[in-house]
Amino acid sequence: MTIITVDELQEIRKLAASVANDIYAPIAEHLDVTRTPISVEQRRELGELGFLGIAHEEQYGGSASPFSHALAVIEEFAKVCRPAAFQIFESNTGPAQVIARLGTPEQRERWLPDIISGARTMAVAISEPDAGSAATDMKTTARQSDSGVVVNGTKRWISNGGEADLYLVYARLSDAPGSKGIGAVVVEKGTPGLSFGVSERLMGFRGIPSADVILDDVVVPNENVVVPAGDFKKLFGVFSVERLGNATMSLALGQAALDKSVAYAQNRKAFGKEIIEFQTIQTMIADMLLEVEAARLLIDRAAATADGGIPNPLYVSLAKCTANEMAKRVTDLAIQVHGGNGYTEEYGLERLHRDSHGWAIAGGTPAMQRTRIVSELTGRRFDQRR
Repeated sequence: MTIITVDELQEIRKLAASVANDIYAPIAEHLDVTRTPISVEQRRELGELGFLGIAHEEQYGGSASPFSHALAVIEEFAKVCRPAAFQIFESNTGPAQVIARLGTPEQRERWLPDIISGARTMAVAISEPDAGSAATDMKTTARQSDSGVVVNGTKRWISNGGEADLYLVYARLSDAPGSKGIGAVVVEKGTPGLSFGVSERLMGFRGIPSADVILDDVVVPNENVVVPAGDFKKLFGVFSVERLGNATMSLALGQAALDKSVAYAQNRKAFGKEIIEFQTIQTMIADMLLEVEAARLLIDRAAATADGGIPNPLYVSLAKCTANEMAKRVTDLAIQVHGGNGYTEEYGLERLHRDSHGWAIAGGTPAMQRTRIVSELTGRRFDQRR
């Protein structure tokens, strides 16, 4: 078991906060307004600083640090610049973890070093036009042929779609019904037959590209099959790691909104005194702190089960659901604390609030998490089709 000292965690958090505030906070609004991601050079800088390999093994260029360190870095970046935080999120908690935990030694050697250095990025492609929360309804196929594996289908709502260099595509590798036929294959950008839809104009996530991934007779080598048909349960087990990263993004939004509100309420004056002295403001800020801290404790508990294995799925769903809904409520309360100023773009609260809704939808909505919570609690599986 890895022993994590408070000083180590505080040190990595302090470093991340310093870099995020000095380098990425000043460009965050521009990235949002122009709907552009951070540059390849900036991504490589994150790799050089070691932020993209925190939760990966040293032999691939990572630091093999505790999972809580990765989440701390994600949080500090997400407080001020979600497009930069997203790159750290994808590398440490996203599809790269599927390669790290389920890939072959050759696949890990082939892809992880570039992801950890920032030379290449990997996106996960699960959802489809008619298969969102009902992921097992997916129709994308990856079938064996003489020339390799032929992939056909359309993936929707793919974060980093068109921008990423590698795509972990969930697909049907056999004719087995339901989840039994689903596995995963990696498709590299530039492969003939791979194309992308028009970039979505989303309410939030504006520095994180999102587009359809279209696969038309895309042929990839057999060596690109990461998870064969029949191991869908393993795939979604690792997806719990991504949900922890998602919960941490929501935590960052809530914490940032709370921090802004506490500072504002102690400086803004009305009726001759600081507004923090009004009970209504005190109640709102107290409620904000209660919700942020509850989410943080649930995330910490779930993260403690993630090192060296799959995090406890019940703990993860509790953390994600709580953090997602907290972020929406707390960012809304922050706008109210700031009054008319909260409704302007100048204070950045509307950006926090817009992004909070995106993280609640991504990776399994709070409604779906509640079903998972009851399923894990009772040990039963509930068929939504009957």
